[in-house]
Amino acid sequence: MEISKAEHQSAASAAAQSRAPAEQMGADILIQCLAAEGTKHIWGYPGGAVLYIYDALYRQEAVQHVLVRHEQAAVHAADGFARATGEVGVALVTSGPGLTNAVTGIATAYMDSIPMVIISGQVPTAAIGQDAFQECDTVGITRPIVKHNFLVKNAEDIAITVKKAFHIARSGRPGPVVIDIPKDVSFKKVAFAGYPDKLEMRSYNPVRKGHSGQIRKALQYLLAAKRPYIYAGGGVILANATGELRALADKLGVPVTNTLMGLGAFPASDPKFLGMLGMHGTIEANNAMQNCDVLLAIGARFDDRVIGNPKHFAQNERKIIHIDVDPSVISKRVKVQVPIVGDCRDVLTELLGMLDETDERPDPAALKDWWNTIEGWRERRCLDYDRGNKDVIKPQYVVETLWNMTRGDDVYVTSDVGQHQMWAAQYYRFDEPRRWINSGGLGTMGVGIPYAMGIKLAKPQSEVFCITGEGSVQMNIQELSTCLQYNTPIKICALNNRYLGMVRQWQEIEYSGRYSHSYMDALPNFVKLAEAYGHVGLLIERPQDVEGALREARKLKDRTVFLDFRTDPSENVFPMVQAGKGITEMLLGADDL
Repeated sequence: MEISKAEHQSAASAAAQSRAPAEQMGADILIQCLAAEGTKHIWGYPGGAVLYIYDALYRQEAVQHVLVRHEQAAVHAADGFARATGEVGVALVTSGPGLTNAVTGIATAYMDSIPMVIISGQVPTAAIGQDAFQECDTVGITRPIVKHNFLVKNAEDIAITVKKAFHIARSGRPGPVVIDIPKDVSFKKVAFAGYPDKLEMRSYNPVRKGHSGQIRKALQYLLAAKRPYIYAGGGVILANATGELRALADKLGVPVTNTLMGLGAFPASDPKFLGMLGMHGTIEANNAMQNCDVLLAIGARFDDRVIGNPKHFAQNERKIIHIDVDPSVISKRVKVQVPIVGDCRDVLTELLGMLDETDERPDPAALKDWWNTIEGWRERRCLDYDRGNKDVIKPQYVVETLWNMTRGDDVYVTSDVGQHQMWAAQYYRFDEPRRWINSGGLGTMGVGIPYAMGIKLAKPQSEVFCITGEGSVQMNIQELSTCLQYNTPIKICALNNRYLGMVRQWQEIEYSGRYSHSYMDALPNFVKLAEAYGHVGLLIERPQDVEGALREARKLKDRTVFLDFRTDPSENVFPMVQAGKGITEMLLGADDL
């Protein structure tokens, strides 16, 4: 039987159609792309512009969605997840107020260089610019607070856009990336051949390998130093370079300090660690920063909270080596002699290799003298407080008791922002990276609970403590409901002094004690509030009950526990460097006021 030409063409067409990619809705393509990136959790809140995406979520099981109670908390929870795991956090919000509610969370992640992808819904493409219901200019609003953003106008572009977003978010200096998807784009069906395996972006190629000549020059400075010092920031943790940092400090025998964001990059239990530096840093950390002759800065920004007044910092001559993956931060606030642009881990690995090739080390006698000077500063014991007080709970005592009880255990600590944040940084001595989760650059109140529940979902076997204040905790306290729904049992330690404590401290010191609107007059009963959300609440009013309450909370492994510690309302955070002062011009206690 002879087959006609028409039949040949029909068979060929049928075969081609069978090989052609199946058509899928943009929303389904989006979820498949996220799954291909290894996304296990998305935090979000539905709305009209993203309902097709939520329908796609409903019809699959690879990605779990966590329904928060406010979009700000969705981004904070994804942010906390990213900080603790090193993976890209993902959040999903609707258009208009959904996006504007998320802005604080996006800015928080941007300031601390956290890898995130935020997906926002948008009105249909035909309605963009027409003042449609719940329309806002997502690209314009987020441009100053993202590493990059995209408006996807064609469903065919969803897959490559997701690929680009994750690559940009996690590479170079990490940061948040927003993908804005109009409703009709999520609904349209297009052919989908699968998630791209490779990506080429000629306009974006962050440098990883540092200049070998500059690295060798840095080594020469370090080996010739009489008073060397290592200043390590959050970039060391983001680059997973803590092992290399510790190896370098051990080989050279030099002192190390960490920024607020860098705590845990170097073990607090190591004698070479001088504590956190900066506005509320230790005497030894700040004095060493000012008096060293060679400073190695790694993944840090020399920001205002670290060096205080730049003119004061520049009074002492020193050689500065600055390693950072972002060239824009080098010599931005402080002039440096040896700039090295590159990934912290790659640069330190090369530096260690060069060090291993030589027997030369810093002069032992000079280094001994430097350590003797540092020990003299240490003897002032600037973090001492009234540990014997039996009448009122000192907030430092709560944090110190928690640290003594949990050190060496599998524990994560989040904080909100204020006095409690500084006490947590000073008195909980972190030995490992990614265990201290807080908002450093933006200083965002309300992050503590969302951070904690994001971490607990990622690390269900770990203990997660949120150290907060009665002011900060109320900014996202509605997420106690999310904790119950998704079974993320966290422990909330509220250092309740009935004030907006850091504001009150500044008002006492700089505004002659005029406490303008810093006292909390109408606080809720936190115990009953916790119980109303289905959790356990504990009220602790005496110092002798602190340890017992913490032990009781830890025993309740499967319950969220809110511990309301009534602390000394007059306690201040010391040491303290006032605004405009130099890093060594510290207030050490009430006697200095």
